Parts: sequence; C-alpha cells; structure tokens
Amino acid sequence: MSVEEGPTIRRRRLGAELKRCREAAGLTQEQVSREFEWHAAKVTRIEAARVAVTPRDVKDLLALYGVEDREYRESLMQLARSGRERAWWWEYRDILRANPFIQLESDASTMRNWEPVAVPGLLQTEAYMRALFAVGLQPARIDRAVSLRLARQRRLTGPRPLRLFAVMDESVIHRRIGDDQVMAGQLRHLVVMSRLPTVDVRIFPYDAGEHALLGIAVAILEFAEVPDLDVVYLEQYRGTHRFVRQPAEVAQCRESFEELVARCLDQQETVDLIEKVAEVRGGSLS
Repeated sequence: MSVEEGPTIRRRRLGAELKRCREAAGLTQEQVSREFEWHAAKVTRIEAARVAVTPRDVKDLLALYGVEDREYRESLMQLARSGRERAWWWEYRDILRANPFIQLESDASTMRNWEPVAVPGLLQTEAYMRALFAVGLQPARIDRAVSLRLARQRRLTGPRPLRLFAVMDESVIHRRIGDDQVMAGQLRHLVVMSRLPTVDVRIFPYDAGEHALLGIAVAILEFAEVPDLDVVYLEQYRGTHRFVRQPAEVAQCRESFEELVARCLDQQETVDLIEKVAEVRGGSLS
C-alpha cells in the first residue's frame, strides 16, 4: 500500500457510518449496487474505505437508506469532501513510503505509546532527532525527516490536541543519544511536555521486571468518534512493523499497556527521576 492509496481515517469513518446506515435500513450490498446500477463491488469498496466517495454518492445512499437527520447527513457529506482532500503530510510522501501510520496518527484522538529504546517521537527535541537520524539516514534525508517529525508534534499543542500517554523504559532516559548537552536538553523537554494537560509521561523502572511488551514499541491509536476503528501499531528491529485492527486483539494490546502503566512510576516520581538524570547530564532544570 502506498501512502497515496492508504485510506485516511475520515474515509474509514465515513465507510463505517454508511455501512451502519445500510444495515439499519435492512439492505445488502448487492441490493444497493443494483439500485444504482453500480459495479457489484463498489459498495464493498466504499464501506471498506478502499475508494473515495463523492458527496453526491453519499447523498444518494443516505436517501436510499432513509436517513432524515439533516445535520447528520451534512456531516457525512463533509467527510466525503474532506476525504478527497490532500492532508498536510502529502508533501512528505517522498519519505513516508508504504507506512500509513502518520495518516492515522494525524486523525487519532488518543495515543498510548510504549517505547523501550528511545524517547517517543512526539516528545523528541530537534537535536535528539538529528542524533538518531544520523545513524540510519543519508545526510540529504535528515532535514526532511526532522521537518516531518516536528510537523507531527504540532498535534500536541494544536486546536484539537492529541491525548498522549507516553511510557518509556527507564533505560531510555539514561541512554546517551548525541552528547550530554543533547540529552540534558531532551530530558528538560520531557519535563516541560509532561506539564501539558493532554500529555502523561511515565517511566517503567528497571526493577519492575518482565512484561508482555518487552522488546517491541507499541502505539495504540484511538478514535473517539468511531471506537471500532482503533488500531495498534507494532514496531520491532530496524523499523519492521505491522498493524493490529481486530477489536479483540486491539483490546488485548490495550490491556497489556494498562498492566504496564500500573507498574510504572507515577507522574511526580517520573518527573523527579528525569530531573535527577538531567542534572547529572547538564545541570539544573531551574
């Protein structure tokens, strides 16, 4: 799947709503296709978010399904219009490749993120990013990668801020990325970001023992308006990744994450530890 082909959450949300309306009307996909003389698979593709749908198609479908709520009809037609627009990340398609994670993150309402090796991307300083990217990226691509990550971070402070629960292994704050100055700046930044009302930063301490998510980075992306579309992103060595979409598996991953959080330092203990390590790296936070 290319970035261009990957369905945005708006399209997925629209498909889910249209499917719900069709089922409430007691119609099959085949019956709807025959009514509009469409190809037999068109309704399937619309509901699975594999194709964009026009506002006119949405209007006709809702009329067939007997949906009379004017405000609701208009909201779905607006989803159809926005689902055909290019999102902000389109300009970065040269470096996004086949991973639709950025698309999903940009529309999520909540993210629960476990990172065993490095500071979560949404909480990284630019200097920390550059030190990380210098290891695996060609110099010509580093600026683009940094620009993309900084753009992603705007979700934390924008008009519709992402609710972020960020959990890191304790080794992350001790592992030097770049030099001591880079690390001290990164740790100070973590303390500042932890004060945002929509950001919860926790440390999983060394002595907390083994857990179900050992050795794998996890991002649980939740969509308040359509919970059935929640998805889990799993990343392992050298960026190999997969998505988990089945509701039962998503629930299992969420349960594992919550078990992890229950064994973490609390918010104040986390800040105290980060401040202590930062002082060793580069002086007082005050």
